[in-house]
Amino acid sequence: MITACKKEDVVRYASVGVPEPGQVAASKTDCQWYALQTHSRHEKQVRDRLLAVGIEPLLPVGKQCRQWSDRKVWTTLPLFSGYCFANFSLLKSLAVLQISGVVRIVGIMRPEPVLAEEIAILQKVSSVNPVMEPCDYLTEGAWVEVIRGPLAGLRGQLVRRADHHGLVIRASLLQQAALIHIEIDEVAPVQ
Repeated sequence: MITACKKEDVVRYASVGVPEPGQVAASKTDCQWYALQTHSRHEKQVRDRLLAVGIEPLLPVGKQCRQWSDRKVWTTLPLFSGYCFANFSLLKSLAVLQISGVVRIVGIMRPEPVLAEEIAILQKVSSVNPVMEPCDYLTEGAWVEVIRGPLAGLRGQLVRRADHHGLVIRASLLQQAALIHIEIDEVAPVQ
């Protein structure tokens, strides 16, 4: 049996349309950096999978000396174990959560964006691939700024160890920190 369409039905469906080009551009600017919790030791795979689906990843890594049974070996490890960062709009959060290796988007009640200043620091650090080691999030020390070298302009807390100095970098949303090895003549106190 063939029935005729009512005029109300045609009007109702006629309002559905393709978004204007300005609306699409606006959604691209809604992108923010978010921290993603990953399965243990899956940070690099998550980074590669994010890149494959067109989402900009950030995985800051550093060199660390590890003691094997018969020798010491320099390995490249993520600065924050179990976490990767990604730049996307929350409209794509379901696609991000479906990526193998991603556990959740970090936030207290809902996904929270990472501060732009912290992302800028992490991008600068990841371009250098420094010698690093994990450290406690709550560390006392003088605030300094790097005045020369590839990390110039970076601010953090100076920590003195027996055989080296370090700059503590914190990710407040993750409540984690990393210690970047640095020479004492490369920093000056922040005023």
